[in-house]
Amino acid sequence: MDLFLSAAAEEVLGIYEIPLERLKTRFRVLRDKTASAVPVGQLYTEVYHTVVVAPATSNTVAKCAYGFSDTLPTNMFAQAGKLGIPGIVYACDTEPVVVTRAPHDWVTLRPRRIELDNVERLRGIDHARVVASLAELETALDQRLHELALSWITSSS
Repeated sequence: MDLFLSAAAEEVLGIYEIPLERLKTRFRVLRDKTASAVPVGQLYTEVYHTVVVAPATSNTVAKCAYGFSDTLPTNMFAQAGKLGIPGIVYACDTEPVVVTRAPHDWVTLRPRRIELDNVERLRGIDHARVVASLAELETALDQRLHELALSWITSSS
């Protein structure tokens, strides 16, 4: 599985003290230094069957919900949708009270109505599935892989 990292994503990994080497044991890590042109271009070659944006900040959710595509995750999400490639978005601010890990401690957040509305708007986007927990993300990924296995079996018969 490929994992595209922007410079900003690498900074966030550092803040949370997540070593890049740990990710490399599970993913092929690709660094994007092309303003997302190369990763997005790979969507057109039918290499990827699903785009996962995880975790998606309230900023990324808002951009995806309103069609902005000015970062690597938002551009991948937008172009995948235009190609009919499903997108799974693990949105951070989905409940009136969210307890989340900050770089050095746990914090309680109270998302504003606008963040919650943007999550709902995103749920209405074609080819998008919004999940609100790691368990939901795992279930969505399992379902997607199951769907693909069925289509592979059907197409090969």
